[in-house]
Amino acid sequence: MTFVLALIGAKALYLLLIWLASAIGGSWLSHRAGFGEKPGLATGLLLTALGLLIWVGIYLFAARPNSLRRVEGVLPQRRRPRRAPAS
Repeated sequence: MTFVLALIGAKALYLLLIWLASAIGGSWLSHRAGFGEKPGLATGLLLTALGLLIWVGIYLFAARPNSLRRVEGVLPQRRRPRRAPAS
């Protein structure tokens, strides 16, 4: 019987990428919603994709009044880098 470790490794890599993406997304969403980065990072790491979905709901419906989401809108605008004034 042959046991192939490569198949287990590929699945583990995909699960790791989903886990890390949910932690990054939760951290970004919680920061923009006005709660700081740590609560989003913790829920993203502990609850994986469910934590990300929780922060999407909070981001859309329960952001704090002076948060970046309320000030700039749901999607932040891209900013062009400033050029030095011509002399």
